Amino acid sequence: MSIQSEADQRNHRKLGQELELFTSMEEAPGMPFFLPNGMVVRNELENLWRKKHKKAGYQEIKTPIMMKQELWEQSGHWDHYHENMYFSNVDEQNYAIKPMNCPGAILIFNSKRRSYRELPIRFAELGLVHRHELSGSLNGLLRVRSFTQDDAHLFVRVDQIESEIDKVLEIVDEFYSHFGFDYKVELSTRPDEFMGSEVIWDQAETALESVLQRKGVKYQLNPGDGAFYGPKIDFHILDSLGRSWQCGTVQLDFLMPKKFNCSYVGEDNKLHQPVMIHRAIYGSVERFMAILIEHFAGEFPLWLSPVQAKIIPIADSHSVYAEQVKSQLESAGIRVEVDHRNEKMGLKIREAEKQKIPYMLVIGNKEVENHCLAVRKKKAGNVGVLSVEAIIELFMEEMNLIR
Repeated sequence: MSIQSEADQRNHRKLGQELELFTSMEEAPGMPFFLPNGMVVRNELENLWRKKHKKAGYQEIKTPIMMKQELWEQSGHWDHYHENMYFSNVDEQNYAIKPMNCPGAILIFNSKRRSYRELPIRFAELGLVHRHELSGSLNGLLRVRSFTQDDAHLFVRVDQIESEIDKVLEIVDEFYSHFGFDYKVELSTRPDEFMGSEVIWDQAETALESVLQRKGVKYQLNPGDGAFYGPKIDFHILDSLGRSWQCGTVQLDFLMPKKFNCSYVGEDNKLHQPVMIHRAIYGSVERFMAILIEHFAGEFPLWLSPVQAKIIPIADSHSVYAEQVKSQLESAGIRVEVDHRNEKMGLKIREAEKQKIPYMLVIGNKEVENHCLAVRKKKAGNVGVLSVEAIIELFMEEMNLIR
């Protein structure tokens, strides 16, 4: 099969519909609707995100979806980005629906007096943003108008820049390795339209390059592709077809803290300006989901699968036991369904495989009598006859190995 044919088979819009993960509606172009199966995948991604960020010393925040237009003028987004933004007017006051989360994180930093002892402060946010995209460019979950950025904004002292960038590179590697992704790294430098002085930009670019070189990270230079407020390191993951997707980014910013008069009290009892690090790993939850759907061709690892096991009773007389097993598995945190339809077992198995469900648990007379189940794994076939306890242990082991 050619790469193009394989890519067509893996198309996330096609699989998203077949596996009932998400849909699009005319009532909200470019703003996806997540179906119950898709919400399972999304929630698992967000649960993983929260777990790893808590362990890495991040604090989760949530900022408003709509803030006054003056804020975006102050941040510079109005000058550089307003044609991509949505606006509203409330009580004769102009508001903008946020296209980015950074100004909200800055307002939280500025909400109280900060001490040098608090830094680094690492705020993390799963923030819903809206950006206007041309209707012809919309593409499933890959190109949308509303999406959730897995942002983090770190406020650090100058002497902490390199150690914090170092830690960011480690958590990015940890995430991508978790999914089995190889990735490439790019260092993007000052664009034609930039804010601030060349001296500050040179300082920021040198800091990023220094960390990459010290860690021995191979990277490509991408001149002129930095954000308008600072240089950045971009991460391009490679999927199972060898396609490259730009997801994660780390951006060093000396300018936004200055524009918002961010400060902390230093050891010398004087006010100092922190440096801001903008950082994302998934890039956006929606786009990362699209990449995962195509990477795995809809056959998610067990921990991500919306339905992890389908219980298939052969006859109506096995239904009571099937429900008992379902209850036991659900109590252990396993996502499971029972196919009670009056259809042949072969058909039920084929349909479960078409739905890309990892495990099928078949129940006949012997299984009811011996309080066990005949286990089939997608693609691998018959695993054997196991007790419910053994199945739970099997699932937990497989999920822990992957996680």
